[in-house]
Amino acid sequence: MEAWLIELAKGIGKFFLNPAFYWFLFILTAASYFRIKRERYDFGIKVYPKFIEWGKTWLVSLISGILISAVIIGVGMVFSYETLLVLAFAFIILSISTHFTLLSPSYTIGLTFLILFFAPYIFDMQSWVDYSLLYERSLPALAILAGLLLFVESLLIKRIEKQVTFPRIELSDRGVWVGEQQIKRLAVVPLLMLVPEGLITSFAPWWPYFSIGETSLGLVLIPFLIGFHYKAQGHFHQDAIYKLAKANTFLAIGILIIAVGGVVVPYLSLTAIILAIIGKEYMNYRYREGDRLRRPYYQPHPKGLRVIGIIPGSPAERLEIEPGESIYRVHGRNVRTSQAFYEALQGSGAYIKMEIFNHDNEARFVQCSLYEGEHHSLGFQFAEEPYKARRDKKNNAS
Repeated sequence: MEAWLIELAKGIGKFFLNPAFYWFLFILTAASYFRIKRERYDFGIKVYPKFIEWGKTWLVSLISGILISAVIIGVGMVFSYETLLVLAFAFIILSISTHFTLLSPSYTIGLTFLILFFAPYIFDMQSWVDYSLLYERSLPALAILAGLLLFVESLLIKRIEKQVTFPRIELSDRGVWVGEQQIKRLAVVPLLMLVPEGLITSFAPWWPYFSIGETSLGLVLIPFLIGFHYKAQGHFHQDAIYKLAKANTFLAIGILIIAVGGVVVPYLSLTAIILAIIGKEYMNYRYREGDRLRRPYYQPHPKGLRVIGIIPGSPAERLEIEPGESIYRVHGRNVRTSQAFYEALQGSGAYIKMEIFNHDNEARFVQCSLYEGEHHSLGFQFAEEPYKARRDKKNNAS
């Protein structure tokens, strides 16, 4: 027990030596900066606070990390330091654009697996690099880890259903300004992994099961980055989230089953990784094409103003109006433009009454009180020409 506690303390300390942790902070900061810049261009205001791309992921990440770490340690999956270094390299290479799309376990573990799998064949062709530290590895364990972490990705996608998506305004193929929702998150899952060289010794004849020839083991806590980024323009964003989470879960089940088979038939591990990459690409392609071929869901409503975003803590949030719904009457006055909307609010006093069309195009009535100092826009973002474009036109006209 003393050996385990010492290795645990050392492993937690190594968390802050992992370059992936600092890369996570960098891409989170960069993504937050560019999002806020785009929000100011589209709406003239910062909609969400900094670093919200990571918001509300830590609980899922922590619980998932504990459970997967228990599997890693209980089964005895040993990973060399070289494997963890290649994994950190994969995180950096695949997210160097600061987008989260390629931070799926399909890609990060897939790239790590393929580098380690083909490294001996490449290094056999030359004599100036010693690959002896690379060939002793547990590739079946990596394949199983990919399947487990794909489940975590599915859970992170599913949890966005009742959380924040990021509104944006784009020009449609027909030249109309329409809204869309950015479905994206960046999470860091803490994984406690077994590595060679430490104070821990075998406590059972079969343990560690995925051995790489070591006689004693240590622990290291690594930050495993998981990210995704989809846009919902033709889909209602909650429908898109459900569809993506369901498809990703089926992919995770298939990959995990094949990866477990790789324990008996080694080349099934390679099959699992290749299918994880191809399956993820196919899933993303199907979703993108399906979204592109649909009519924009967040296009301007013919009888009102389409809401595509709500500022947290604003009167709009208290009114419980959701993105995708449309405001068509304010205090009895029909509104089709943001200018007409603001004019209808003038002289409304401390009370707001609105009529809206919901997602099924059925009318409903909402109302709430206004408090002193609240923004005149009430916290709504509409599907219309971006704020900066409108401002530039006005400046040029004057």
